[in-house]
Amino acid sequence: MEPSGIPESTTPFDYDDQSFLCESKNFAFATLSTTILYFLVFLLSLVGNSLVLWVLVKFESLESLTNVFILNLCLSDVAFSCLLPVWILGYHWGWVLGDFLCKLLNMIFSISLYSSIFFLTIMTIHRYVSVVRPLSSMRVHTLQCRVLVTAAVWATSILSSIIDAIFHKVFPPDCNYSEVRWFIASVYQHNIIFLLSVGIILFCYVEILRTLFRSRSKRHHRTVRLIFTIVVVYFLSWAPYNLILFLQTLLKLRVIQSCEFIQQLDYALLICRNVAFSHCCFNPVLYVFVGVKFRRHLKSLLRHFWLCRQQASSIPPHTLGTFNYEGASFF
Repeated sequence: MEPSGIPESTTPFDYDDQSFLCESKNFAFATLSTTILYFLVFLLSLVGNSLVLWVLVKFESLESLTNVFILNLCLSDVAFSCLLPVWILGYHWGWVLGDFLCKLLNMIFSISLYSSIFFLTIMTIHRYVSVVRPLSSMRVHTLQCRVLVTAAVWATSILSSIIDAIFHKVFPPDCNYSEVRWFIASVYQHNIIFLLSVGIILFCYVEILRTLFRSRSKRHHRTVRLIFTIVVVYFLSWAPYNLILFLQTLLKLRVIQSCEFIQQLDYALLICRNVAFSHCCFNPVLYVFVGVKFRRHLKSLLRHFWLCRQQASSIPPHTLGTFNYEGASFF
């Protein structure tokens, strides 16, 4: 998925006539701005997702399948954000971590991408079942179900990342695909999964909205609204980057050979990649602005620490518990 952000003209399979005729224009400000952005996203993602994990574990019940999905989404975002310092290192000094880490870190990169897609899709399916077919979802909250679903998602994500693990190789100063065909295969695989997920999610939300419009109950509206917001922000962040990668495959297949288009694509790649890679810090912000219960838990947490600083007697532990009257998930 070309995560490193090092200009493609340094990769072994780019040394062709087209590359020499259409040199990419790289500017110092692009490297500096990307470095600053990745560093800020790294810090915000670690702080924000750690806070979400803390709220989930301390205040909420992990017997809720939705909460389990949110927890795994946080873990996926944390794994992704921890790779950002590596890409910053690659920007300035090239790949210096050896062949094994080249394969391993690119595999982790792909696992975090696929796991996010899969968990968002399953969250939507779960919400569809809860709203549209509630009677059929009565037994899906067992411990065995939660473990099996979570393990299946991570296993599928690992299997989907095999191409990136096997076919990455160090070609100083870069870590990239050993042959162009594996880059194309990886892009096509990710885009197919991405589009299938979009189709499934669109179908589920059309049915959910139809059901909610016919119902006077407001019980599901809050959870549906937050999950829908998370999904929309994810796809708006990653869809442009996936499109740019697809257009790059057309360049490598020589379907497109315009120098002007190649240079414009380089600029678009820089912008879309930075937006996509920033997504790992977006979800905690969405929980704050859309998740009512999460805001209440956060306020309770902050108030608890503030009172601990002001007086010896803090808020009793039972006042910091889950808002059980509002349902199982922390939305």
